[in-house]
Amino acid sequence: MLIKGADKSLHWYAIHTHPKQEDRAENNLRAWMVETFAPRYRQRRYNQYTNAPSYLIKPLFPRYIFARFVASELLHKVRFTRGVHSVVSFGKDPTPIDNGLIAIIQSRRSEDGFIRIGDEFKAGDDVLITVGHFKGFVGIFERRMKDADRVMILLKTVGYQPHIVIEKEYLMKAGAA
Repeated sequence: MLIKGADKSLHWYAIHTHPKQEDRAENNLRAWMVETFAPRYRQRRYNQYTNAPSYLIKPLFPRYIFARFVASELLHKVRFTRGVHSVVSFGKDPTPIDNGLIAIIQSRRSEDGFIRIGDEFKAGDDVLITVGHFKGFVGIFERRMKDADRVMILLKTVGYQPHIVIEKEYLMKAGAA
């Protein structure tokens, strides 16, 4: 099965998992001493009765994780690891993922380890409020609050510019519509 003179270098590969088996595949691959990366994000939901927020942790790429290994040495073990459906391949050979792509995804990780999705605002960015009482108002992004989901903006109104604290998900960059 192993080819003489095969590539002995470490590469990232996309691993296709069985449905809802990302965690199982990741844990089992780590048991083989394979480096893994399974990007996840937090999705906010609201209780339909109390309107209280709660969070779901979801895979960024459902049914896929990334693993870094030497294919000529570990491909057979990886393919037959519990939770793994297959290694993404073109033809018979697994297709390596560019290190730069993995680095880009990893660079979007926040302090809590989850991937940041959506607009990232910088101080001074013009933002448009898309939901709520202030829908349609334009403001200037000032800063992120301690609660990572809330931000402070300076509203642009005629004659008065109040500071308001608002949910980050209610904003988009002005002119991006």
